[in-house]
Amino acid sequence: MRQQHYTRMSTVLILGAGSDIAVAIARKYAQEKYNIQLAARKTEPLVPLQQDLQIRYGITASVFAFDALDTASHEAFYAALPEKPAITICVFGYLGVQEKAQSNWAEASRIIATNYTGAVSILNIVANDYAARKAGTIVGISSVAGERGRQSNYIYGSAKAGFTAYLQGLRNRGFHSGVQVLSVQPGFVYTRMTENLPLPPLLTAQPEQVANAIFKAVKAGKNVIYVKWFWRYIMLLIKNVPEGIFKKLKM
Repeated sequence: MRQQHYTRMSTVLILGAGSDIAVAIARKYAQEKYNIQLAARKTEPLVPLQQDLQIRYGITASVFAFDALDTASHEAFYAALPEKPAITICVFGYLGVQEKAQSNWAEASRIIATNYTGAVSILNIVANDYAARKAGTIVGISSVAGERGRQSNYIYGSAKAGFTAYLQGLRNRGFHSGVQVLSVQPGFVYTRMTENLPLPPLLTAQPEQVANAIFKAVKAGKNVIYVKWFWRYIMLLIKNVPEGIFKKLKM
């Protein structure tokens, strides 16, 4: 994959811009003098961030309404952007509650639609634009939960497994038209989504670490990154536990 080269003031579209990770990404790219497009279902909470980015970093930041679950609106959303982004970063996700999802289809469906269906819908549109332009970068934030199904989060994990496979195929396709696709495996991250979980400090990243890792990986033309490098080897061990043993574990 040839490395993409972006000029100062190129535009970055952040899908799911209200999350802690998305805010950190927006700040990192604004600091590096990229214009920022913030897209989320609730736009009003993004206005203070938009204003701060413009004042603090002297860039152009804009806010757009985007609903990952309203796939019928995705084409119109992308077509209406006043400037097409050079980099699109898909940050949105929904952890959900595994126990609830096991017996409540609305919860299970929301997990699947947010983490897989909605992401595929909008990124297909972006990928087609980039392929036509023969340039562009797509960043998808997936999860190590998708690398092996575990009883504690297998509905979320299965959706992320599908998203990881989608990004792999998109990367294969994009290579032939000059489009970079980066898969990000953050591992545990301290965010509002995980604030009630007992996360191990050594294995848990800060949103700023995720943002810095993404910026460096895009610049270097990487394919897949684990924000904390040891997650690659943790998951390698987990994936290689024989199924006869693994199914007896409580994970």
